[in-house]
Amino acid sequence: MNTKNTTNLILSHGYAIQMSALKVRRVIETIRGRSYEEAIMILRFLPYRACEPIIRILSSAAANAAEQKQWKKSNLMIEVAYVDEGPKLKRFRPRAQGRGAPIQKPSCHITIGVSSEK
Repeated sequence: MNTKNTTNLILSHGYAIQMSALKVRRVIETIRGRSYEEAIMILRFLPYRACEPIIRILSSAAANAAEQKQWKKSNLMIEVAYVDEGPKLKRFRPRAQGRGAPIQKPSCHITIGVSSEK
């Protein structure tokens, strides 16, 4: 995490989102370091399912910045954006001859931090 200006950073988190962390990381890497408005435009047109929860979390971070620090959404930059692995749901799928095959359904934690550009 970038620690140079953590006092002027507004974070928003999404926990246990039912999606693989690798699939979310490929989308997060496209918006890291961009402005809020540019990131929202990019996310709306990307064809990935991971865009929906990222848009929700990014909008939450922008709303928190507007409410807590009275920053304008047009001046926000995405400073921090990362994805961690969450807990896995472990299930069994029936197979031939009475056997069972393990299935792991991954989840992830998304963190997005915005700051005001000056």
